[in-house]
Amino acid sequence: MPGAEIFSSTEASAATTIPTTSRDGVYYNARLDPKNYLEGPLSTNPATRLRQMLARPGIVVAPGICDGISARCAIEAGFDCLYQSLQDGQPDLAIATLNDFVGAAQMVCGINPTMPVIADADTGFGGPAMVGRTVTQYAKSGVAGMHIEDQVQTKRCGHLLGKQVVSREEFLTRIRAAVIARDAIPGGSDFVIIGRTDSAQVLGMEEAIERLKLAADAGADVCFIEGVKSKELLESTVAALAPKPVLVNVISGGLTPPFTYKEAEAMGAKIITCSLLSGILRGHGPCCSCRDALPEEDGNGLISAQGMDPKSFFEVMGLNEVIELDARAGGTAFEVV
Repeated sequence: MPGAEIFSSTEASAATTIPTTSRDGVYYNARLDPKNYLEGPLSTNPATRLRQMLARPGIVVAPGICDGISARCAIEAGFDCLYQSLQDGQPDLAIATLNDFVGAAQMVCGINPTMPVIADADTGFGGPAMVGRTVTQYAKSGVAGMHIEDQVQTKRCGHLLGKQVVSREEFLTRIRAAVIARDAIPGGSDFVIIGRTDSAQVLGMEEAIERLKLAADAGADVCFIEGVKSKELLESTVAALAPKPVLVNVISGGLTPPFTYKEAEAMGAKIITCSLLSGILRGHGPCCSCRDALPEEDGNGLISAQGMDPKSFFEVMGLNEVIELDARAGGTAFEVV
C-alpha cells in the first residue's frame, strides 16, 4: 500500500476502514461522512476536530505559521486552527523537501497536540508512493490535514506567474494515492485530504472547477482553488462544488482580493487561510521603522517599541507551562524568573 510503510501489514489489514464506492465511481467512506461529526464535544484528536469544525456552522480561520514562534503567537491570539506553510528563508520554488516539511510539522504540532494544523504538501514530492508517504508522515507528526496541488514538480508559489500544471489524470492520481494512504492508517484516520488546483491562471476557471469536481469524486474532503480573482468567481466556485467545502487562500499583494474572514464566509467559503507572507509583509514596515528608531549603540529599543519585555515574550512561547511542569516534577530551577 503506497505510503503505508510505517505500519505493519498485519496492523493495516486488521484495522483499515475499507471505503465503499458508489455505482458512478465516486469515492465514499461512510465513517467519514460529515454527519458523523455534527454533535458532541470537540475531539482532542486534531484531525477529528478539524472534521468537526468543517461539519459545523462557521468558517475555519487558519493563519499562516512556519515555526514554533509564529505558531505560539497564533495560539496566543486565540486562533483555533493553524496553516503551516514552510518558510525556510528560501523562495517557494520546490526547494524544500518532505523531510523539511515533516520536521517543521513535528515542531508545530508538538506545541498543542489538539490544535488542528493544515499543512502545505506541495505536489506530494514525487509519484503516488511519495504522495502516500507524505500522508503517513504528516499524520504521524500530528497534522490534521494537507493540501496537494496539480502543479508540475518544479512548482512555485501559487501567486507567482508562469505556473505549469500536470494533466487531470496525474492530478487525480495524487489525490487517489493520498486517500489510499489515509485509509490504510490503522484504526481509521480522520486525516483531511484537500485537493488544490492552480489551473485557473493557466487553463481558466472552467477547467479549474472541473478538476476540483473530479478531485472530490476521487476522495478529496475539501477543494482549494488557488488564485481566485474576484468575489463573483469565489461565489460561483462554491456553488459549483457544493456541498464540498471550499478553501480560499489570501496573501498580501497576491492574486486573490484581501477578503476578510466574514466576507469569505458570506461568499460560502468554509476555510480561509492567510499566508504567513501576508504577516511578514505587514510587519516589514513597522520593523523597519523600529530599526531606524534604534539608538546607534543600543539595540534594546526594538523590544520596547513592540510593547513587550523579554518575559512577556517568553510567556507567549510557553514559559509558564515550563515553569509549572518543572515545579510539579520537583524542580527548583524556575522559582525566580
